[in-house]
Amino acid sequence: MADYLVFRLYGPLASWGEIAVGESRHSAVHPSRSALLGLLGAALGIERTDDEGQAALTAGYRFGVKLVSAGSPVRDYHTVQAPPQQAKVQYRTRRQELIDDSRLGTLLSSREYRCDSIAVVAVLALDNAPRPLDQLADALRRPVFPLYLGRKSCPLALPLGPQLVRAETLRLALDSAAQFSLTDLPKKSAPGAWPSASDKWAFRPGLARYYWETGMDAGMPVSFQTDRSDEPLSRRRWQFVSRRESVYLAGEDGQ
Repeated sequence: MADYLVFRLYGPLASWGEIAVGESRHSAVHPSRSALLGLLGAALGIERTDDEGQAALTAGYRFGVKLVSAGSPVRDYHTVQAPPQQAKVQYRTRRQELIDDSRLGTLLSSREYRCDSIAVVAVLALDNAPRPLDQLADALRRPVFPLYLGRKSCPLALPLGPQLVRAETLRLALDSAAQFSLTDLPKKSAPGAWPSASDKWAFRPGLARYYWETGMDAGMPVSFQTDRSDEPLSRRRWQFVSRRESVYLAGEDGQ
């Protein structure tokens, strides 16, 4: 048996960053480890420049994810104006950047998002975790900094609903989280089953995908493994290293 902190991630748009090369900003279909650590760090009020605090957060927790719906892909052709970087010049506000419009250059990028994706996340605290799970749950209910789904332009659309769950395996923890219907909620009384019959055409719950880190008691077979470059090395320098992630594809019957 192990203790888990389980919560839900849903929003109209989410962007789970992959390796960025040139103008392309790709998004994975499910939350990255760096994004989940960033979510916890923001809730706790840990600054990105706090190297010690960020390192303790990275070393103290493991994550499992149940992707209930991958959502639909959305691509945004993004433009932004910015002045050239200059030695010993630091702009304090956006207004300062735009004062001399003769020096402005245009940066182009193609950014990917997931529309209407929903995931359930389970957090496992290791022995060296800086905060116990109940404190993480309280922080997610009353975060210090705003929480978002990968980008600041992707706010949450539903409360996280953090729950402390004790389960024999990761899958049991992810599957035991009580959720609510998104499309038929007014007709239900809490705690209504999730999803309802009207949700199934959109969210395909029987085709859920599970992702987890090395060292977790998953309680399910491995369909395949993949490498993800989302293990934070330095938030200050925006550096990440690769890690191994296991994936299980559940069938129509949920098995």
